[in-house]
Amino acid sequence: MNPSTLRETHTLSRSPEEARSLQGDAAQGSEPIPSQSHASPSANPEQGNIGGNGTNGYSDGDRAHETIAARRAVDETTSLLRRPFEIVNDPAHTGPCNHGTFSPQVESPAASIVEQVGSPPAGYGDDGGDSSSSLISGILSKMGIDGQRKKISTTSRLAEEHGITNTTSMYISYYIPFLAWIPQYRWVHLQGDLTAAITVASFYLPMALSYASNLAHVPPINGLYSFVFNPLIYAILGSCPQMVVGPEAAGSLLVGSVVKTSVDKGATGEDDDIMHARVAGVVTGMAGAAIFIAGLTRLGFLDNVLSRPFLRGFISAIGFVIIVDQLIPEMGLTDLADQLDVSHGSSVDKLGFLFTNAGHAHRVTCAVAGVSFVIIMICRELKNRLQPRFPKVAYIPDRFLVVVLSAILTWQLRWDKYGLEILGEVKSASGNPFPFHWPFQWAHLKHIREAMGTSFLIALLGFFESSVAAKSLAGQDRKDGIKGIELSANRELVALGVANLVGSCFRAIPAFGGYGRSKVNANTGGKTPMSSVFLSIITVICVVYLLPAFYYLPKAVLSSMITVVAWSLIEEAPHDIAFFIQIRGYTELGLMLIIFASTIFYSLTLGIAIGVGLSLLSVIRHSTRPRIQILGRIPGTNKFENAEVNPDKLEFIEGCLIVKIPEPLTFANTGDLKNRLRRLELYGTTHAHPALPRVRSPEHNKNIIFDIHGVTELDGSGTQVLEEIVRGYRDRGVRIFFSRCPPDGTHVYELMRRSGILDVVGGPSHFVDDVGEALRLTETEHTGSGYEDWTDDGT
Repeated sequence: MNPSTLRETHTLSRSPEEARSLQGDAAQGSEPIPSQSHASPSANPEQGNIGGNGTNGYSDGDRAHETIAARRAVDETTSLLRRPFEIVNDPAHTGPCNHGTFSPQVESPAASIVEQVGSPPAGYGDDGGDSSSSLISGILSKMGIDGQRKKISTTSRLAEEHGITNTTSMYISYYIPFLAWIPQYRWVHLQGDLTAAITVASFYLPMALSYASNLAHVPPINGLYSFVFNPLIYAILGSCPQMVVGPEAAGSLLVGSVVKTSVDKGATGEDDDIMHARVAGVVTGMAGAAIFIAGLTRLGFLDNVLSRPFLRGFISAIGFVIIVDQLIPEMGLTDLADQLDVSHGSSVDKLGFLFTNAGHAHRVTCAVAGVSFVIIMICRELKNRLQPRFPKVAYIPDRFLVVVLSAILTWQLRWDKYGLEILGEVKSASGNPFPFHWPFQWAHLKHIREAMGTSFLIALLGFFESSVAAKSLAGQDRKDGIKGIELSANRELVALGVANLVGSCFRAIPAFGGYGRSKVNANTGGKTPMSSVFLSIITVICVVYLLPAFYYLPKAVLSSMITVVAWSLIEEAPHDIAFFIQIRGYTELGLMLIIFASTIFYSLTLGIAIGVGLSLLSVIRHSTRPRIQILGRIPGTNKFENAEVNPDKLEFIEGCLIVKIPEPLTFANTGDLKNRLRRLELYGTTHAHPALPRVRSPEHNKNIIFDIHGVTELDGSGTQVLEEIVRGYRDRGVRIFFSRCPPDGTHVYELMRRSGILDVVGGPSHFVDDVGEALRLTETEHTGSGYEDWTDDGT
């Protein structure tokens, strides 16, 4: 076969020295030593020496004969292979190549990978864990049927190799971190942990009362329950020693939306605190169950499902909703809002109510709320500015002081006699300080149905915020802290799930990790999870003995504290908006605006539905779109790059279509693979509109080379689609080559062999180490049938 002049100018060559070496090997009739011009056993199994046996019906003699004959044909008939030009690059790495780097290299490994690395120890698996087939094999052996050889997990192998005793207690302490950190606890930790617990309690126990009373619409004591049980459970099971678990504004507001919905539908009464608390317990229990199941099923990646624009838009909308909601009690208009049935309306309705009835605002209430808000905001700003120079300012409990002073002034000056609403008696609705009530009962089924979607979002938002806090704290230096506890997303899910399940039995509102609260704990001396244990003990003391002290606490002060939190939710939005404008991310800005507007103008439920729906659609869209590329050669080199980026700077090989598949092939992304390959055939790009007539000659598609270096995974659906594509090409007379396929014995290679792809393309010789070698084979091989162009049929 005489190659065309055009092909000669664009195809890679061998050096003369290498050609002479090949001739010498052929003359001696010996098995040639692998070189850079032919495939190593990892990608070309018929030349391999693994186990010393031939594969797929090819004997050693046949393979040697075919290799020598092919090389003689290459050396004698292909003029371009006698060109002296040859660029040799060092391989990117040694060992089998089964990952997805971008630019495929032409060079093959200089020697057999098996010779360099050697075989793994007998009986050891490579899947990182015990295979389920081991259990089946054991059962079959007991039945007298030979099963597969039992595989030892990677963990067991490493322990055995390094002399580590692989005991059950090692795994128990991993899944119950309490057993890992309690032996490390020293007296030096006690002072810092206790100080941090007192500081966090002074800051956030009043906030818990506010969240429960003003946002969740449940008795205030239910907010304290979230600090009694959840931090204690997390200290036992959590994997971030300095994180403190407690109620959050967003979760509390979502609980309140479920309570309002229950009231609107007549399932509970407006003033039925017991039923409101039960609804809150159901919501908390469902959120805890959802996140617990997610942890058991290893869904720690769920915090990546919600996009950043959705989170920013939704959280900013929650902040706006909270501010508008709190303006009503801050202005003393709660009773009037209830009379006009505005309390359960949208934020726009409430804004209209506020503007219309601003003249009816209660002056004392407005003054107390306004002064409290200003003092807290000033202290917050001063702390942020002074803390880098004077770290101990973090110990100043400014919010606790505001709460204490406002309660004392109300008690002494009798502001409640002038119409200022106070918190009043704080107690459990049932009379028992810690009433146990199992949330999952048949009587609560109607509440469960109503709270299903909201509970899932509470779990997702809570885990996302906890994940951000845990990752931030995990990156800090733990001097004198706990060692040997690694952060794990799945263990975090389990810990948070169990904590909320336990809290739901006592009708607590949902509690998750918070960055601000955990930062205060770390900055005030908290080094170990014992600070969370102390926080739970302090809260128990507060519930049992100190609740009467909250009697004169003004509700306007609690509202102003919540408004400060809501302001912090909104203040990050301008930075994100400016960033997306800078990068022209108008899609993200549009998503933020849609979620914000739907939440403000209608309800939280609609904002949740739209946000989650759009986020999931975006994930599905990106995961189902094949990212195949057409490759071209960089002139003067033997490197190939994506031809759609710089098509004018690359060379294209006559009669060859080189396609790179840089990702695993699964049922999710192979549905549109045929259509995109067709576009590459017709237009040389996947971005052209299908209405455009053919611009690429059919002669360019006589040989198709698939660079599958990135196909590290392949499932049954993907294999079936790939087999149909390959068989369709072969029926049209197109020659198929696979470059940089995972080596023989891997899951991907076995699927290709079992599905018949290996035989359809022409045997293992069509599986090569690099694109350059595939190009050489297109010069030396020929088929009995000509190329038929069927791409226009049916289109």
